[in-house]
Amino acid sequence: MHKLRVTELNRLTSEEYKSVKKLPLVVVLDHVRSLNNVGAVFRIADAFRIESIYLCGITATPPNAEIHKTALGAEETVEWHYCKDTLDCVKELKSKGYYLCAIEQVEGSLSLEKIDLTSDRKFAIILGHEVKGVQQEVIDECYCCIEIPQFGTKHSLNVSVAAGIVSWEFFKYLKNRELGI
Repeated sequence: MHKLRVTELNRLTSEEYKSVKKLPLVVVLDHVRSLNNVGAVFRIADAFRIESIYLCGITATPPNAEIHKTALGAEETVEWHYCKDTLDCVKELKSKGYYLCAIEQVEGSLSLEKIDLTSDRKFAIILGHEVKGVQQEVIDECYCCIEIPQFGTKHSLNVSVAAGIVSWEFFKYLKNRELGI
C-alpha cells in the first residue's frame, strides 16, 4: 500500500462541485460560537455534498480567516446563508418542505442508528451552541430530535464531530437515492 497523493484522489474541481447534484440535506448552525466548528462543518458539507449551510445568530460567516483555517476553501464552494434568527430560519425551511431534526438530547429523542431515512423527504439537521445546545423554541419546531448514542462518561460531543457523524449517517442512506453513488 502507498499513501495516495492529492492528484490520485480524483476529487471534483471547485467548478465541478458547484454544478453536481447535492443531497437533499441542509445543516443549520444555531448560535455556534467556535469558528473552528463552523469551518469544520463547511468541510463536512463539502465531503458529503450537502445542499447548504444556514449560519444563524452569533454564528460567524465567511469570509473569515479562522473559518478558512479549518474549512480549507470549502466555504467558497458550499452554498451558505446567514439568518439572524434561527427560529425564522427553521420556520422558512419547514414551509419549503424540509423535515427538521434537531441534534439534541431530549425526552423522546431518536437514537441515530434507529432513524428512518427511506422516505423522499428533504432534511434539515440543526446543531446548537457548544454549551446551551439547540434553543428550546427551535426544538419545538422540529419533527424529531436525534441523539448520538454514547457509551462513555461524557454526555456530549463537539459540534463539528456531531455534525460529521450525523451527516455521514444521512449520506449513507441518501447517496444512492439522490446521487447515484
